[in-house]
Amino acid sequence: MPQVVISIGGRSFEVACQEGEESYLQQAASLIDAEATVLTSQIGRMPESQMLLMASLMLADKTVGLEDKLKTADAELAELRAKVADLESRATAEPERIEVPYIPESVTDMLKELATRAEDLADQLAKKSAGEPQ
Repeated sequence: MPQVVISIGGRSFEVACQEGEESYLQQAASLIDAEATVLTSQIGRMPESQMLLMASLMLADKTVGLEDKLKTADAELAELRAKVADLESRATAEPERIEVPYIPESVTDMLKELATRAEDLADQLAKKSAGEPQ
């Protein structure tokens, strides 16, 4: 089992790990060291156990915050995926067919002529009812 020397808060520790896990251990130690450095710059020198406890608590706090954000992001992602699926199902539905009948030009001309005659008759009736001569 490999032994790795890590440095946290200016102190060295020899730690055993599984074969191939050395780089992960170094990365984890680096995170703890960053928190320990913040602590020592704010508080100053403190007992090793207290420094490690406080650094671990600070990392745990960050982790909890990230887990909350991840849950929120997962919920938003699930909602967006549901919306996409709904939109995709609508897009693949058969479009509604609307038929617009063709009206021959002769029919529209005839309708215009009838409308003109109807307006003339309406004018004549209006004049008759008003007592005007035609």
